[in-house]
Amino acid sequence: MKVFRGFNHPGIAPACALTIGNFDGVHRGHQAMLALLNSEAQQRGVKSCVLTFEPHPRDYFAAVARKPDLAPARVGTLRDKLADLANCGVDQTVVLPFNAALASRSPQAFVSDVLVNGLGARYVLVGDDFRFGAKRAGDYALLDAAGDAQGFDVARMNSYEVHGLRVSSSAVRAALLEGRMQDAARLLGRPYCISGHVVHGRKLGRELGFKTLNLRFSHWKPAASGIFVVLVHGLASEPVPGVANLGIRPSLDPNDVNGGRVLLETHCLDWPQALGAEGAYGKIIRVELLHKLHDELRYTSLDALTTGIAKDCEDARAFFASGVSLHGQTHRQTSRDRI
Repeated sequence: MKVFRGFNHPGIAPACALTIGNFDGVHRGHQAMLALLNSEAQQRGVKSCVLTFEPHPRDYFAAVARKPDLAPARVGTLRDKLADLANCGVDQTVVLPFNAALASRSPQAFVSDVLVNGLGARYVLVGDDFRFGAKRAGDYALLDAAGDAQGFDVARMNSYEVHGLRVSSSAVRAALLEGRMQDAARLLGRPYCISGHVVHGRKLGRELGFKTLNLRFSHWKPAASGIFVVLVHGLASEPVPGVANLGIRPSLDPNDVNGGRVLLETHCLDWPQALGAEGAYGKIIRVELLHKLHDELRYTSLDALTTGIAKDCEDARAFFASGVSLHGQTHRQTSRDRI
């Protein structure tokens, strides 16, 4: 899949079948939409294209209002979103910066400047709650009329339901916030994962006897937080069991280099010996969050922290020993799932 920042690039396909949205989490509803998009693109002999935004529009408006609490928790990072879109067979993704110019653009100008002149849309597929343009003034009816006038087809996809529950990014966020990892996996169609480069930290865990893999995120407000049983991909030929802390990590040290940043710290229960002591740094790993043990805790001493980590490792080993199906938590689409 080709990825473009903005649409003024010579490598962008001259014509496409397009869908538009934030695609946070790329859940089963998104996957169904993308499958339909790919089919329509193939029938028309054009590339399939996703138009998405970074930052999330609500992040932008929260920053403008200086009210960071209005920014939504995010299911996934941009890296994970792009990887998931590629796995769904999308030909190209255009990441459009959401800024003041875009926020103030009228629906009509958005159609003409972005969809028609910028991306060469021949077919546009949107969700049943799609809104666009300044003050969200554009809706499906306006888009459909614009398609008739400017020569592209428009289609709308109804909500996707799993066992009577509407699949949405909001539903995934709620499941993650509450630690319902199996429910999140059902909505996503896969276990919840986070990926990134392993970076250096304070190495406090190593000093305490619990070496960790650190993934650090400067501009991400994750929907999930706490201590989790995990599987780590990318270190060895098979996934490595572990236990991880996702969050701000209440720190014993006010000068911690990771202070205030979202951090995913993962301790492998059995460190792959082939990596040696330093072999993981710089690697891109993918961490599956399978089961939540508890919320983040603030420890008052290193001894208390060490005891807490040891207990988390013990509980993680018990989880794996219990024989819980790691990948059986997701469910294949059945006749009870409907679009």
